[in-house]
Amino acid sequence: MFGLSDIPTFIWAIFISLPVVSLIHEAGHYLTARIFGGKLKFTIGQGKVIFQSGDFEVRRVFFLDSWCQVEELNVSNKFSHALVYAGGVLFNLLSILIVNSLLHLGIFQEHIFFYQFVYFSLYYMVYALIPVEVGKGNPTDGKAIYDVLKHGINKDPLD
Repeated sequence: MFGLSDIPTFIWAIFISLPVVSLIHEAGHYLTARIFGGKLKFTIGQGKVIFQSGDFEVRRVFFLDSWCQVEELNVSNKFSHALVYAGGVLFNLLSILIVNSLLHLGIFQEHIFFYQFVYFSLYYMVYALIPVEVGKGNPTDGKAIYDVLKHGINKDPLD
C-alpha cells in the first residue's frame, strides 16, 4: 500500500529513474540512426530549452517527454528505418539485461532504484511498441515500424 513514507521514492522515480530510462531509449534511436549515417535532433523534455549542445537539447520539463527527429539517413531503406525506430526499445532491453546481470553477479547491490529502472524500462518498451498515433500524427515506435514495413520508405512518418 502507498503511504506518506513512499513519497520520496515516488519523487526519486519520476525525476531520476524515468528520465534515465527515457535517455537510454532515445540514445538507442540516436546511435542506430548514426550507424546508418543519419542526421537528427535529440531532445529530452518539453518546454523552454535549458541546455543545448549541437543537436542535443534538454528542456525545462525534462522528465515528461523525449524524442529524436531523424532528418535523413545515408542508408535509406525499409530495414534501416525500421531499425532506427526499434533502436530505443532494443537499448531499453539491453539495459535491463545489463542491470539484471550486474545484480545477479553481485556487482550492483539490490536497491529500489534498479527495480524502478527495470519496471520503467519495461513500461517504456511496451508502450513504445503499441502501434498507434499519439496526437498530431506522431506515431509510436511500433506504428512507425509497421508503417515503414507495410508502406515502404515513401510512407515513413518522419519524411
